[in-house]
Amino acid sequence: MKSRPVVVATGALAAIALLSACSSTPSSTSPSASAGAGTLSVVASTNVYGSIAQAIGGEDVQVTSIIDDPAQDPHEYEATARDQLALSEATVVIENGGGYDPFVDSMLSSAGNTGAVVLNAAEISGLMPTEGADAGDDASHTDDPSHTEDADHTHGADDGDGHDHVEGFNEHVWYSFPAMDALAKQLAQALSDADPADAATFQANYETFSGQLATLTTSVEDIKAKHSGEGVAITEPVPLYLLEAAGLVNKTPEEFSEAIEEGTDVPPLVLQETIQLMTDKAVAMLAYNEQTVGGETQQVADAATAAGIPVVGFTETLPDGDDYISWMTANVKAVADALT
Repeated sequence: MKSRPVVVATGALAAIALLSACSSTPSSTSPSASAGAGTLSVVASTNVYGSIAQAIGGEDVQVTSIIDDPAQDPHEYEATARDQLALSEATVVIENGGGYDPFVDSMLSSAGNTGAVVLNAAEISGLMPTEGADAGDDASHTDDPSHTEDADHTHGADDGDGHDHVEGFNEHVWYSFPAMDALAKQLAQALSDADPADAATFQANYETFSGQLATLTTSVEDIKAKHSGEGVAITEPVPLYLLEAAGLVNKTPEEFSEAIEEGTDVPPLVLQETIQLMTDKAVAMLAYNEQTVGGETQQVADAATAAGIPVVGFTETLPDGDDYISWMTANVKAVADALT
């Protein structure tokens, strides 16, 4: 599985550099302008991580999510001057990593913010292959997702492309509840280091969030107890961590989901093989990425509907009105309902 990394438009970076040079203080319309004295600024690459940051930081943080439109494909993001300004003032930055959002490193380096603590969710997750591991190994089944050595770092201009995509790695780590628990724990620590006076609040917020994740995990384990070993199909590997935790087996030809994720044409025989999974009712549900829709994915969805196979939609960013917990609660319920 290969990532389609989010690309930063060079023209936008030029405008960004000009704005940064002309702005010695935040403008009244800057993302951090509403932050009060002593409020920490947290910038997240997507609203998924922005929601988690708000849950842990509460009223003591000002959160800016760079990608927050549920209709926007994160892989097609173009940088804005406002996003760059937010990164230039950030105390903590949360990126997905694993090649998913390299624009964060590029923009942060351009902003010259060498003091921000950067939390890389993919590294923190413990799901990435270790150095020297075979990329073909199943890195998504790391036993210790809380392993976080060198997961947070101070970002400097020499970082370069240190977070390039890891071949064979499913970078959609926000669908792993243990990974998000590990991220939230490190975030609480980073905020506590920056604001020791509110450390107890950050820790209490983390414990609440961790408890909510535990409830979600219990629901996933209930699905596993009833449906372990059942086959599913996907259009992209976005929700795979969640589906695998529920004991479900991905039956989709790898060439199909890889082509969809890379934005290339699916070989006709591979497309037919994927459609045949629906026709033969070889899977119990189809997990459908609603933010990457095309003719080939629509053919598969139509075949699933014709065969009476439930099509469950998933997204890469939060729907309007949801936070991370309510969103994932709905996702887990949708899987359970589809299998039932």
